[in-house]
Amino acid sequence: MTDYLKFDAWIDAHFDEQVAFLQALIRVPTDTPPGNNAPHADQTAYLLNAMGLQTEKHPVPQAEVNAAGLASITNLIVRRKYGQQAGAGKTILLNAHGDVVPPGEGWTKDPYGGEITDGKIYGRAAAVSKCDFSTYAFAVRALEAVAKPTRGSVELLFTYDEEFGGEVGPVWLLRHHIIKPDLMIAAGFSYQVITAHNGCLQMEVTVHGKMAHAAIPDSGVDALQAATKILTALYAQNTLYKQISSKVEGITHPYLNVGTIEGGTNTNVVPGRVSFKVDRRMIPEENPTDVEAALRKIISETAAQTPGVSVDIKRILLARAMQPLPGNQPLVDAIQKHGQAIFGEDIPALGTPLYTDVRLFCEAGIPGVIYGAGPRTVLESHAKRADERLDLDDLRRATKVIARALSDLLT
Repeated sequence: MTDYLKFDAWIDAHFDEQVAFLQALIRVPTDTPPGNNAPHADQTAYLLNAMGLQTEKHPVPQAEVNAAGLASITNLIVRRKYGQQAGAGKTILLNAHGDVVPPGEGWTKDPYGGEITDGKIYGRAAAVSKCDFSTYAFAVRALEAVAKPTRGSVELLFTYDEEFGGEVGPVWLLRHHIIKPDLMIAAGFSYQVITAHNGCLQMEVTVHGKMAHAAIPDSGVDALQAATKILTALYAQNTLYKQISSKVEGITHPYLNVGTIEGGTNTNVVPGRVSFKVDRRMIPEENPTDVEAALRKIISETAAQTPGVSVDIKRILLARAMQPLPGNQPLVDAIQKHGQAIFGEDIPALGTPLYTDVRLFCEAGIPGVIYGAGPRTVLESHAKRADERLDLDDLRRATKVIARALSDLLT
């Protein structure tokens, strides 16, 4: 019988080292955009190699990186094969992403400081998801120190383009047959195991009018007024989305957000161009093609109501919803079993309104779930907001859950 307490003891004994590793990762910025993330990969590989986890670097050709709207990408893989019999046992991949949105305003801590206060570590990506670089690396180290598995393999995959859709991370690696796991676990939070998630469609809408002097406004066509009409139509549609309900527990209804808007040239000039970006979250039951067509129709028909206005609509991201595959049950069972033991409460299997890279593995036929270090909700983590933080107790406990679960899955 496996003595799971030995995993716990090893993780406790090495926890200061684990926290220092996470601090080092937080202190190298990976703001995306601009997405100049190869330096972080270099530092991560150096730290992993120093721990005895030999790391492969897979730089993506610059032309492909630039086409994805990023500056530099190097994907990292650590392969740990157990036993002498080739092909024996499962290959389990653990994936976390290092790219993050820029810090923004309102921080009371250094976003790249890794400061620890009252048992919490602060910094951009402390909770999403550099923390799970740490969770997964130290879970594998605990596995090897305690269980000494004799079959199967574990792969650590650290990527840097989740914010931009995963095209030069997981998609690139799968397309080039660099990875081909049997099962996978991706970065998440500690109090639920996620088996489904929303999709996301992002579009850039550019409204064209005609610039004019503000003293003679009738000689121009105001792009901002036309854009305002379009935004009003979109927000009205957003209210209607609340009437649609998902059947997936943990997911509510579709919704959209306008995240950025810019345009005009000066205060005394009628704006001739206005651009804004729309984020449309899709529940698993929705068809992305239909969603995009409906949005394009609303935007185009509303723009046509203003003479002299034209509109360009560009898709900048399409992330499909994660649909659970039947083969994910061993992952769910192992995480729920050990999550209940470590956290002292049930770990439900739910959907989430976020979107992640896991969908890309599921689309390739690889069963996956989302589980890692973090609080009960995104709101508690301050992810994508000021003072992002992680409770170090959750980091410690999630690492124990993953180490125990890997032991079960590999035997």
